[in-house]
Amino acid sequence: MQIETPTSHLIERLQDDGFVPGASPAVNALNAMVEQLARTSIPVLLVGESGTGKEVYARMIHCFSGGEARGLKKIACATVEPVRLSHALRELREGSGREKVQTLFLDEIEELPQECQKLLLTFVPNGEFQSSEGTARARVISATTHDMDNEVAKGRFRRELYFRLNGACLRLPPLRDRTEDIPALTEHLLRRHAEELKKSSPVLNQETLELLTSYPWPGNIRELENVARKMVALGDTGLAVSDLRMARMVPAAGIRAGRVSSLKVAAKAASRETERELILQALQRTKWNRKRAARELQISYKSLLYKLKQIETVGINKEK
Repeated sequence: MQIETPTSHLIERLQDDGFVPGASPAVNALNAMVEQLARTSIPVLLVGESGTGKEVYARMIHCFSGGEARGLKKIACATVEPVRLSHALRELREGSGREKVQTLFLDEIEELPQECQKLLLTFVPNGEFQSSEGTARARVISATTHDMDNEVAKGRFRRELYFRLNGACLRLPPLRDRTEDIPALTEHLLRRHAEELKKSSPVLNQETLELLTSYPWPGNIRELENVARKMVALGDTGLAVSDLRMARMVPAAGIRAGRVSSLKVAAKAASRETERELILQALQRTKWNRKRAARELQISYKSLLYKLKQIETVGINKEK
């Protein structure tokens, strides 16, 4: 069944979700596919790294289908109990509630317990939900960060369920592959958090924009949003991106045999590089929470700050 719905104001309805139409070819193609799929009841599988906006796109599909916010039900598969899943599926199949369009969003589908997988399989015999009159009233959208073919091959996910949920697979590109979108995304996030915090939105200079577009963003849009929030809260973009500048530093060059004067010098240089790598890895794991990183490294917070200052100084000297 196709759902006819005007699209002129749909993007505006998604602004609070952090969605900004992309300028990159990959995102433009993805958005065009989303609009077409939303007009059907085909189950959708969203695949992408953590922080790429899978939940945002689930809401986008639901919105484009003509659904209201309350018609989208999210279930975290890692913690769901069979009773709760059964209740949600029955509501979806029976079309309970006043919403004419209902969507069940299964987040981290690869974590769904085997008992729940079997239950879900009985509710989606052909991948789609239908009311007693045979009219499509709801759809299932699943999301994962994993390679589901690999999960199936290893016996962790039912093959038949995977094929039923994978009516259409949309792969969300990581932020590092859509750098053209970073300025627009940043400006949007800055305006949103400035409004939330009741502060003025910072103005980004060229140096900061170049840093933002050259940084690899392992945490994707979620990490960018954290940086934008920090910019607004601190009111100092330079200070807010200091962690990014440090993380982007090129690792120290390997020791060249011709320049090593002694084994002691080589050992000292290797030790400094190892220490630097361990510090940066701890910061990445803790999302640049210095106090948590210091606890992980089993050093004092003051010692960590001192070592970070040393690393930053070395990096600046190398750039010169």
